[in-house]
This record gives sequence, C-alpha cells and structure tokens, in this order.
Amino acid sequence: MSRYKRYERYKDSGVEWIGEIPEHWICGKLGYLLIKNDSGTWGDDYDDDGVVVLRSTEITLNGTWSIVDPAQRRIPVKEYERCLLHEGDLILTKSSGSEQHIGKTVIVDKNVANMNCVFSNFMQRLRPEKGKLMPKYLYYFLNANGREQLFHLSTTTTGLKNLSGTTINALKIQLPTMYEQKAIANFLDQKTAEIDGLIADKEKLIELLQEKRQAVITEAVTKGLNPNVRMKDSGSEWIGEIPEHWSIIKMKYLLSSKKYSIKAGPFGSQLKNDDMVSGDIKVYNQKTVLDNDFKSGDYYIENCKYEELRAFEVFSGDLLVTTRGTIGKTAIVPKDAEKGILHPCLIKITLNPDKVLNDYVNVIFNNTKIVTNQIMLESNATTIDVIYTDTLKNLVLPIPPLEEQKSIIDFVDAKIGEIDGLISSINSQIQKLKEYRQSLISEAVTGKIDVRVFENKDEVIYSEQDSSPCRELTHVAE
Repeated sequence: MSRYKRYERYKDSGVEWIGEIPEHWICGKLGYLLIKNDSGTWGDDYDDDGVVVLRSTEITLNGTWSIVDPAQRRIPVKEYERCLLHEGDLILTKSSGSEQHIGKTVIVDKNVANMNCVFSNFMQRLRPEKGKLMPKYLYYFLNANGREQLFHLSTTTTGLKNLSGTTINALKIQLPTMYEQKAIANFLDQKTAEIDGLIADKEKLIELLQEKRQAVITEAVTKGLNPNVRMKDSGSEWIGEIPEHWSIIKMKYLLSSKKYSIKAGPFGSQLKNDDMVSGDIKVYNQKTVLDNDFKSGDYYIENCKYEELRAFEVFSGDLLVTTRGTIGKTAIVPKDAEKGILHPCLIKITLNPDKVLNDYVNVIFNNTKIVTNQIMLESNATTIDVIYTDTLKNLVLPIPPLEEQKSIIDFVDAKIGEIDGLISSINSQIQKLKEYRQSLISEAVTGKIDVRVFENKDEVIYSEQDSSPCRELTHVAE
C-alpha cells in the first residue's frame, strides 16, 4: 500500500499491467503523442572528424548518461541533420545482446543537446508532441511499467531481443493532464534525488569499508599481529618495515621442487575455442578464479586433447593466477575439483608448504596491493594488460614463520568476515532503496499517488503521513 494519499475515484485502464488509473485520466497508444519515432545512424569507429554518435553503451540501466570522452563513433557533418538530438528528446535502446538493456531510456538534457550529437541505429528517438505529453513524464513512464510492456512486446530475431518503431507506437500509456504530468515529474525528480543521495552515501560507506579492509589486511601481512615487535627495513618501498624476524623472499624461492611448479596456460594456437566445446576434462578459466567457483563453467576438452596438454593440468592446492584484464587475482584449487587444465589466461603456482602457506599468499594477492604495485613499479606503467611467469617469479613477499602465517590467516579471515558482513548488509539496504525508487515511480505514473498542483504557482503539493523524506527512506532501507 502506498504511503501517499490516493485519488478519490479510479477506473479500470483496460490494460492488465497498468491496472486502475484515476477516473479523469485517459489511456491510449503512445504513437498518437509522438511527432518523431525514428532510428539512428551507424557512423565510423574512432573517426576524429565529424559529429559524435551516442550509443546504447553510453546509457546506464537507470536511465542516465555515461558518455565516453572522446566519443568512439562519429559521422560526417553533412549526414547528421536527420538524427540531430534536441533537448527533450528521449533515446530508447531497441536492440541489445543483453535483455536487461532492452527498453532502457534516457532524456536528452541541455548539456547533451549542446553537444550537437546524433544517436546510433541500435536506439530509437522519441519526440513527444508539445502540449500533450511532457518529456520528463514520458521518461519516468518508460523507465517504470512502460519498460516492462516493451520487454514483453519485443520480438526475437537471431537470438536478440528487438524493438521496432511500430511496437513502441503501440505501447499503452496512461495520460494525466499536463499540470499533473508536470507535478508528477517534479515530485519524482525530488524523491528520486533523495533516494539516489541515500544510495550514493551508502555506496561511499562501502568504499570506505573496502579501504579499511585492505588497510587492516596489509598491516597484518607486513607488520604482523604484535605491535611491540622490533622492526627492520624490508628493502622494498612498496612493503616498508617488517618484523625483525621475518624474511623478504622472491616467489621463485617459495615454489615447490616439483616439475611445472609455475606454469602459464597454453598458447592460443594450442587451445582454441573450437577445442573447448565438449569432453570430460574441464578447462579452468579467468572467471573460475575471479568468482572462486570451481564447479560452474562449460569449457571442456576431449581426452585426446588433454593428452596433448597434460603439462597444463591443475591439481588440488595449486594457486591459479589471472594474467589478463583483471590481473593478479588468485584462487586455490580445492580438493574436490574436477580433473582439468589451465586456460591460456591463467598461470598456476605450486608452493612449497614447508616455506609458505597457500592461504597466506592467497591473502596477499587478493587483499593487498603488494603484488600489483610491484608489477607496475617494475614495468614503469600505471596499467598492466598481461603478466608472465618471469614477472611472478621475481615478486618479493614478506614471509613470517609458518605458525605466525597461520595466526595471521585466522585474524584476516575474521576481519574479512566482519567487514564483508557489514558490506553485505549495506548492499541489502541499497537494493531495498532501488526497489522502493522503482515502486515509487510506478505508483506515481499510474496515478496511485495523488500529486496536486496549484495553477498559479510552480509548486507541487503532495500528501504524506511522514513529512520527512530522509526518515521515511531510511525506514525503507532497514
């Protein structure tokens, strides 16, 4: 039940997914309220000349701009007139490989309009008729139940969901008076801004907790747990001082004496996508490590291919390291893991258990910047695209005695659990706020909230039992 006052009289809209609407509202097809409903243009990638072509990827899921600078695609100036965007136009994603992106809509504000840009052919431009449909009201409608309608109306071709201008024209929209449209838009501008502010505060808190998490763990693996221990210079600027009885050891001296104790995945020519379609032998890839999930995944090879690549087999206790994209993340192969080999994007490390514990090295790789900072400093770069076995061999790590490693692992596990629990709780609050935001928009554009306007004032009046939006929204997030 809405927290806000409802209209006194309602009628059936005749549309199942809209339900009842205020008695004086009308419900009809969107096409009758548009003066433009057209598709965009393609343009050329990375062309420095011409007019910017905005793409679907530059719209977020919640309907805001995320424009890349410099823009990735442009068209010649002489061709841009047809697709030129005006303030108040709405841009809707009509085709995407991801179903969640279909129907996402953004409004062209003054800043975007002043860019003199156009839009891509994967999007549809909607221009409402003045005096009948307010762009901001349509924006909220399309990002609420309108999007749900569009998803069900879309057709499937070549495995993708697609929308057409005809489908969009057929969309059923509930239409209040222009005064009410403006009132609803103003009301939602205010309320969604309040909700977005709370979400931003909580996201900032998560960032601070993640920073604290990293700082606590870094302190533990470089300074130990005894604050009174004597310290010495490690000789490494990215590690600093360490306890006097600790050692600084290169990774290559921590490896097992077994063959292939450090091994990069096969070259691309040795293991192609066509080889990983079926079979009994699993191929562990980057996603395996990033998700720390050794059970899912659908890359498999036949036994004959495995015989060719036996040198790349992984075993329980091996440490797998990501080498491309998100580099330097690790996961330990569990005891119950399926028989499998490395993907080309991974390196496996087998450590000497008499010198260092897998869990200790795993903590350093995943929860501190000790590894990535070394790699970047050694390469004199701010970003790294790929790492190799020689790079890993020459990494230096702060190594305490084994018993102390165990104590540090227990401490770190407890701290990670504590902080991750707080982060999980805040993420749950964020999700509730997002759901409330969406529910509020849906209620407002379907007339479940009585939003009234004084004609002689540019002001929105609405009734609430609780006049404090922050108190109300905090309650929702609890």
